[in-house]
Amino acid sequence: MLQLTSAKKQYGEHLILTIPQLELPPGIFWLKGTNGSGKSTLLKMIGGLIPFDGTIQLNSVDAKKQTTEYRRLVNYAEAEPLYPSFLNGLDLISFFSDTRKANQKATNELIEAFGIQSFIKNSMGTYSSGMLKKLSLVLAFIGHPKLILLDEPLVTIDKESVPILYSLVKKYSDEGVSFIFTSHQAFEATNLSPIKELEVKNNQVCFL
Repeated sequence: MLQLTSAKKQYGEHLILTIPQLELPPGIFWLKGTNGSGKSTLLKMIGGLIPFDGTIQLNSVDAKKQTTEYRRLVNYAEAEPLYPSFLNGLDLISFFSDTRKANQKATNELIEAFGIQSFIKNSMGTYSSGMLKKLSLVLAFIGHPKLILLDEPLVTIDKESVPILYSLVKKYSDEGVSFIFTSHQAFEATNLSPIKELEVKNNQVCFL
């Protein structure tokens, strides 16, 4: 169960989001909203990546009070990922694997599934946007997350990777992992459990 209580984000006097109370049971959620409505901000709040007022808990683990434990439960892939250009993909994967206590065999399977082994040892400064996106998706599934946040997961990946992403969502969902994703493209996921829809509108979040 993901719980947000009196959760709020603003920059100076500019209010981005205010969420008095929101509870999301385990499942798959499609977060909708117009550009600039606060979708990415909400994902970053839930991911524990930006400061916020209020409380966010996943399975009673508090994002502020139990930061390390919480971050092992929640993985996040940005819409347009940027990583230090002087590192290579393997460096980043090794770091994520260590901090999330990942199984090496499972990590290798993710690398092979998205076909990034051909460039994984190259500097990330040489990666195309599609390569960076594939790497970010590998990182999103590493470890033992209970919640995976995917911001525009269909953007910049090739069509061959789309069914791979769907199959991983299905596999992890069947194992009890929840997902929240944003997408302006239709998420053709008829083989998944029912997808619940949320919307960010007027600085608030509600079920559709």
